[in-house]
Amino acid sequence: MLKSEMLKGKVALVTGAATGIGAAISLALAENGVNVIVNHLQNSSEATELVSSIERLGRRAMAIECDVSSNSDVAKMVTKAQETFGQIDILINCAGVTKDGVIWKMSEESWDTVMAVNLKGCFNLISAVSPIMRLKKSGKIINISSINGLRGKFGQANYAASKAGIIGLSKSVAKELGASNINVNVIAPGMILTDMMADLPEEIRAKALGETALGRLGTPQDIAEVAVFLCSEAARHITGEVIKVDGGQYM
Repeated sequence: MLKSEMLKGKVALVTGAATGIGAAISLALAENGVNVIVNHLQNSSEATELVSSIERLGRRAMAIECDVSSNSDVAKMVTKAQETFGQIDILINCAGVTKDGVIWKMSEESWDTVMAVNLKGCFNLISAVSPIMRLKKSGKIINISSINGLRGKFGQANYAASKAGIIGLSKSVAKELGASNINVNVIAPGMILTDMMADLPEEIRAKALGETALGRLGTPQDIAEVAVFLCSEAARHITGEVIKVDGGQYM
């Protein structure tokens, strides 16, 4: 695990933090001395357990239930977080959903839901947190996209479009916030072994494995390591970048 003493005492807001990649990033940040606001929706028991794990590491943590697709709910969450912790130094946009289907069968609801959570959710959080970071003239924002936002994916037009949108949003925001010493970057995972992936048919997992150069699928910890690096001062001159963490799957 990468260790950065300079992260000690920082405050991170992590969306979709109760499980999977979000939980791994939250724990990795806490291990580096970061206090964490754990955002979740309908995962209260997992969020509570994660808060306890972070507190056992000697850090402060708080779970907040919030629908990131709701601008007003996000504003309330950010206000509560700032009132409790006094600052927000790091934003990790990890909340995401899938509603797969080929385009000729995809419903408007499936399209709208995925775009609202995955893409609008990022907009809502960045819009709410960036004024806080601009006042301090410092901050780190990491948005979790996907290699499928770079290459497309059969049966995932909505998901791929939302993840591609995150990349465009991130690059634009990196230009806008750079003068305030705020770094904005994207992590684009390949297939990662999370609970969400457990229900996938074995042939899909096997195909993804076959696409990798390293002959293995990634873990949430693989993403967390890169997130910690991007939050550290070691990455102070990196912004507007898309870092694929996929074992060579995109190639």
